[in-house]
Amino acid sequence: MVRAQPLKLILILTLATSACGLLTPGSDAPTAVPVPPTLTPIPELTADQIRNAQYQMNTREDHPLIQLTDGGYQQGTDPISPDFATATISDFIAFGDLNTDGVDEAAAIIYESFGGTGNFAALVVFRNENGLPLFVTSTFIDDRAIINGLSIEENVILLDAVVHAFDDPGCCPQLPTTRRYALVNDQLRLTHLTTSTPAGDIREIDIRAPLEGVEVSGSIQVTGSVTIAPFENNLAYSISDASGAEWATGPVQVIAPDLGAPGTFDVLIDLSGIPAGTMIFLELQDVSAADGSLLATDSVQLVVK
Repeated sequence: MVRAQPLKLILILTLATSACGLLTPGSDAPTAVPVPPTLTPIPELTADQIRNAQYQMNTREDHPLIQLTDGGYQQGTDPISPDFATATISDFIAFGDLNTDGVDEAAAIIYESFGGTGNFAALVVFRNENGLPLFVTSTFIDDRAIINGLSIEENVILLDAVVHAFDDPGCCPQLPTTRRYALVNDQLRLTHLTTSTPAGDIREIDIRAPLEGVEVSGSIQVTGSVTIAPFENNLAYSISDASGAEWATGPVQVIAPDLGAPGTFDVLIDLSGIPAGTMIFLELQDVSAADGSLLATDSVQLVVK
């Protein structure tokens, strides 16, 4: 018994020393790692939600906010009544990010009718508001427009449609067009448009410089090409800001070997008077000499420094 006590004492001291070592400040004790909060993703919008969303009518003068139900709406039963109205969503519904916030918006084509032969097509945008569709804006396309395609790619809406040329009968639009729309300050801005000739040739403007999004000051050299030279070889340019205010307009001469042949342009445009920091849109247009309609357009977004 006497001999066992020193051994027992040594064992107790050893365990105590080990325990103290574990509690010594500066030791390699594990450090608690904070767990980041879990962000609940916003549910994506669905086509069924868009068919049952609230929509502000585009072509009626008072622009009432209406409730779509299963893709449709009707006010009144008598088509000859001045209060009669219908709205019908088409099968063309597209989803994609229009404002680079990482959350997809929805674009759709909705037709409105007021009892006559007209069936007015509008391009409509809905925002994803915590998983629910919220009407943002719309823009008129054409009466009885024939839609061939609708998509959202690289933050713009792409629309393929047949609309009325100047002399087309009301029943039968015959002018093929492609369009690009950007969402700017919650409004749709047409950034590119092509039309086709009766022979099937595409009329298009391509601005090659300046590039989209660059900073500019003083003046800008604008270069590019057209697939079909415009009337009297003249395009028109305009410079406007995000609110739609126009800062400058003027002609752009096209160099082409023959009437209606492909051509190029190279023009210096003055920017004096536009405040630094202003976001501007430089737009080139081919305007019909017969009726003033738009045959082609292209634009770039720039920042004045």
